[in-house]
Amino acid sequence: MTLNWLDLAVMAVYLIGITAFGIIVGYRRNSSAQQYFLASRSLNWFTVGAAVFTSNISTLHLVGLAAGGAKDGLVIGNFEWMASFTLILLALIFAPFYIRSGVQTLPEFMERRYGPSARTFLAVIGLLGALLVHIGISLFAAAKLFESFLGLPMFPIIVTLSLFTVVYTALGGLRAVVLTESIQVCLLLGGAILITTLGIQALPGIGVHDVAAFREAASPERLSMLQPIHDGAGNLNGFSWLAVLLGYPILGIWYWCADQTHVQRVLGARDLRAGQNGALFAGFLKITPVFLMVLPGIIGFVLWRHGAFQLPVVAGTSQPDFNAMLPALINHLVPVGVRGLLAACMAAALMSCMAAALNSCATLVSLDIVRRIRPETSERKLVRIGRIATGVIMLLAMAWSTQGDQFGTIFEAINKIPMTFAPAVTTVFLLGILWPRGNNQGAMATLFIGTAIGLAYFIIDLPSVGRGLLGLAPAEAFGGLISDPHYGVGIPFMLVGPLLAALCIAIYVGVSLATPPMDPVRVAAVSWDHPLAFLRGPVQGPTDPRIVSGLLFATVALLYIFLH
Repeated sequence: MTLNWLDLAVMAVYLIGITAFGIIVGYRRNSSAQQYFLASRSLNWFTVGAAVFTSNISTLHLVGLAAGGAKDGLVIGNFEWMASFTLILLALIFAPFYIRSGVQTLPEFMERRYGPSARTFLAVIGLLGALLVHIGISLFAAAKLFESFLGLPMFPIIVTLSLFTVVYTALGGLRAVVLTESIQVCLLLGGAILITTLGIQALPGIGVHDVAAFREAASPERLSMLQPIHDGAGNLNGFSWLAVLLGYPILGIWYWCADQTHVQRVLGARDLRAGQNGALFAGFLKITPVFLMVLPGIIGFVLWRHGAFQLPVVAGTSQPDFNAMLPALINHLVPVGVRGLLAACMAAALMSCMAAALNSCATLVSLDIVRRIRPETSERKLVRIGRIATGVIMLLAMAWSTQGDQFGTIFEAINKIPMTFAPAVTTVFLLGILWPRGNNQGAMATLFIGTAIGLAYFIIDLPSVGRGLLGLAPAEAFGGLISDPHYGVGIPFMLVGPLLAALCIAIYVGVSLATPPMDPVRVAAVSWDHPLAFLRGPVQGPTDPRIVSGLLFATVALLYIFLH
C-alpha cells in the first residue's frame, strides 16, 4: 500500500513542524548543564505529567498493547493500571528525596546513599535500559508499523524519524523534549480515540451489535483484567493475578521510580509539589491505554476472526503475527487521507519516547561519567558532549532494533529485557530509601550478583538459544527454556521476577547486616526513618499529593472491581 500526496504532506508538515518547535523553544547557544539537562528546573505539574506519560507511550506501546490485546486480552492492560500504583510510590516515597537533594541524575542520588561505585554501576544500567528498551525496541516497533501500515521500506523511514528526533533533542535539551511531548500527548490520545471509535463502529458489520455479543465473540476471558493462576492446560498463567501482583512491582519500581528516562522529568519540576502531582497526573493518564490501545487489539481480533481482514503469519510458522494487528486494523478502518494523520500519531509516539531516552542518556554520559572522570570540564563542554552522545546512542539503538523478532510479541520484549537488572535495581532503590541499615557493600553485592543471574536467565530463555539446544524446528512454537511449559521449566517471566527479587533482597539484607553500618547522619538525609513516614504532616489543601494519590488509588481500584 502506498501513501497518497495528502498523507505524505501531513507527515512532512508534522515532522518539520515539531522539530522546528523543539529547536525554537529549547535551543540556547550557551546553555548551562542545568538548563540543558533539567530545563532549569522550571516545569509545572501538567508538563511533568504529560512528559512522563509520553516518554512511556511510544510506538512500541501502540503496536505492542494492540498485539497483546489481540493475543491475551485486557489482562495485558495490567501493565498500564499497575503503573498508576507505582507512580504513587514515585510521588510519595521517592520524589521528596530526589527533588530536595537537588541531584541531577538518579545515579548521583545513589552515590549520596551508597557511594561512587553504586553511581557508576547504575549509570551503565541506565544507559543500557534506554538503549535496549526505550529506543532500540521502539525502533523495531516503528519498523513493523510503517512497513505494514504504510508500505514503506523499514530502513529509510527509521533513519528519517531518528534524524528528526536527534536534531531537536540534541539541540534543545530537556526543555525541547518536554514541550514537544506536551503537544504529542494530545496527538497520541486523539489518534487512539479515532482508531477505537472506528473499530467499535465496524463491529455491527460482522453481526456484533452489543456488549454481550462482543463478549461472546472475543471470548469472556479476553475481557477480564484478572486471570487465574493456571491456564486451561494446567500450566502457570504468565499474566495471572498472582504474576501481576508479584511480578509487576519488580519491573514497575525500576521503570517508574529508578529509571532516569522517566524520573528526569520529575527532577526538572519547579518545586516538590509540581513534581509529585506531575507524577500523579501521569498516573491518571495511564488509565486510558486499556481503553484506547488494548481494547482496539481485542476489537481487531474479533474482526480478524470473522474474516474482515487478514494478518500475516510469523516467519517460518503458521501462527498469526499479532504484532501486525494495529497496522492491519488501521488499513481496514481508516480511509486514505486520514492515514497520514495516523502516521503522524505513530511518529509522535516514537519520537517522544526516543527523545526522552536520548536526553536521559546524554545526561548520564555527561554528568555521571564525564564530569566524574574530569571534574574540571566546563558546563559548555558537558552540553556539547551530551549532544554527541545523543547521536552515538541513536546509532547503537538502530543496530539493536533488528533483534526485536527474538520475542513472542513486542510487549514481551520490553518487559523481558529489563528483568535482567530490574530486580537488583528495585531492591537497591526501594530498600535504600526505606531501610537505613542498608549499606554500600549490600548494594554492590546485590547489583553485581543479581544482574549476573538475571543476565544468565535472559540468555538461557532466548527462544533461539533453546531451539538450538533442543534441536527444535523453527516452525514449532517455543517460548524459551525457562518460560515454555512444554519443552522448558514452565515459569513465566512475570513469576521469574519475584524469585530474582527475593534472592536480591536476601543478598542485600544479609550482606548489609554482616558489614558495618553507614554514617547515620549521611543516611538520614537520603532515606525515611520509618516506612510510613511520608504520611506525616498536616494535609495542605485538595492538591496535597497524599489526597491526589488517594483519589488515583480509588479510581484504579474501582476500575479493577468493574473489569475483574
